[in-house]
Amino acid sequence: MDVAELSPAQARERFRAGLRVPTAGWCRGWTQANLIAVPRWLRYELLLFAHHNPQACPVLDVGEPGAWSTALFSGDLRTDLPGYRLYRAGEAVADLDDVVAEWREDLVPFLVGCSFTFERALQAAGVPVRHLELGTNVPMYLTNVPCRPTPSLSGPLVVSMRPVPEELVETAVEVTGRYPMVHGAPVHVGDPAELGIADLASPDFGDPVEVRAGEIPLFWACGVTPQAVVMASGVEFAIGHLPGHMAILDARDDDYRTAS
Repeated sequence: MDVAELSPAQARERFRAGLRVPTAGWCRGWTQANLIAVPRWLRYELLLFAHHNPQACPVLDVGEPGAWSTALFSGDLRTDLPGYRLYRAGEAVADLDDVVAEWREDLVPFLVGCSFTFERALQAAGVPVRHLELGTNVPMYLTNVPCRPTPSLSGPLVVSMRPVPEELVETAVEVTGRYPMVHGAPVHVGDPAELGIADLASPDFGDPVEVRAGEIPLFWACGVTPQAVVMASGVEFAIGHLPGHMAILDARDDDYRTAS
């Protein structure tokens, strides 16, 4: 079956069985989200951090301490994503197929909006999405742009990049601006050096894609930002998704689209 035609439950079943693959293009029309699970003592500060940085960290759902499902994700957050990253003392220490053994009773799961949600709308508007064409992961980059900090949390903005033909840049900005809960319009258009990105061919997460003649790189705030903040802040323990390997929610992309 075409992975775009799968339901969220069907996709989760495959990931639970051990399939590790980026989820761009999966489950057409269903919303995808970033996962970050932090100890209970940090949950309200993470909410404050998200409030301070809404474009990078648009919170879609929050679970109860120890819970491995939420109102928008009826599967098992410990097994039903295609990849996880484990953090200890701010260091990424392991990439895992599941986190059943690592999940703690005090962990609070956050589901943060993902820009995959607006890619179908981009394509419908005639804007090409290179990583979907290639079947690869979206490229993501650490920037020199600091997020607005809280007492315990600080770190850099992470962005995803999609090259867009120059004549379609305005369309891409307009289309994605209709999805503010999944990062919205780009945070930067053009020269990556202005974000402190030295080489587009060497993303910090995901896979590189070619920026062709007549195309301009567009950069969107990325839901991997909380993981960069976990690292920069030395958070004692956290679990995130493997970048680009998302939680597929029981919610529709159109739920996060504002009126034209």
